[in-house]
Amino acid sequence: MSDDSTVVLTDIKAALASAETEAAQKPAALLVVGGDLNGTLFDLNLPEISCGRNADNTIPLEFNGISRYHFKLVDAGSDQWTVQDTGSKNGTFLNNKKIEGEVTLNKGDMIKLGSMALKFLPKGDPERLTYDKLSLEANTDGHTGCFNKTYFNNKCELEVKKSKVTGDPLSLIVFDLDHFKSLNDNYGHDAGDFVLKELAGLIRNNGVRDLDTFARYGGEEFVILLPKTNLKQSFEIAERLRKLVEVHDFNYEGKILPVTASIGVSDYRQGVTTGTDLFKRADEAVYKSKQGGRNQVNFYRAQ
Repeated sequence: MSDDSTVVLTDIKAALASAETEAAQKPAALLVVGGDLNGTLFDLNLPEISCGRNADNTIPLEFNGISRYHFKLVDAGSDQWTVQDTGSKNGTFLNNKKIEGEVTLNKGDMIKLGSMALKFLPKGDPERLTYDKLSLEANTDGHTGCFNKTYFNNKCELEVKKSKVTGDPLSLIVFDLDHFKSLNDNYGHDAGDFVLKELAGLIRNNGVRDLDTFARYGGEEFVILLPKTNLKQSFEIAERLRKLVEVHDFNYEGKILPVTASIGVSDYRQGVTTGTDLFKRADEAVYKSKQGGRNQVNFYRAQ
């Protein structure tokens, strides 16, 4: 074997070993096969996972033929999962056979409910890495690493539905950078791109929890969706992040750029029936911050 071939083979082996190591850290998952959600992964990271049409399910699937609480998965230990129908109207099928009682899942098993099919991927299955990559590309803003507007809008609608069912608080913070056009005009678009990326990292590393959704909504506008967080708590978080942005040195090629943010906060309460309602309220509060002199936080007040 030539030296070049040896190097190539070594590189391939190293890449495979790296992929196996990465996959080993991933939990078991259900992969949607076909339909509107094709390629979507649902991690199985709780002892019990419920699936059905209601928003308070661990995996909410609001599609025809799916019952409010359709089936559940249970962590049986030793990297084993079981599936059980939970009184669905149309039944739950495993590999085209209707489930009776509790059944242990094996790699590649297909769970069908209504018109949807979910493929079981056990813990450490390297197949999921491909879907992780595709999901990341589809849902992430390439420049800042934040979630994108489409992902945020879908998540916001879902969380509003959850709050309707559970009564849990839900808040939204909207950031809009002040005088961003002037910054681009005075320092160049590369400087503006630097600020967006720096800001995203600053916020992400200083107060965004695993259950929150941090996204770039568009241009110089960012959002943080905060489940299980009331208006008072979210206002305090927003004010802390505002100060963090204000005092941070945005050092671009030796120049400290002037960066502040006008921030609006809203929460789920009477009058909010959709994710759009929640966003519009926070956006109105941003406008109030702009009118008030910028670099401040306001929350939505009903007229």
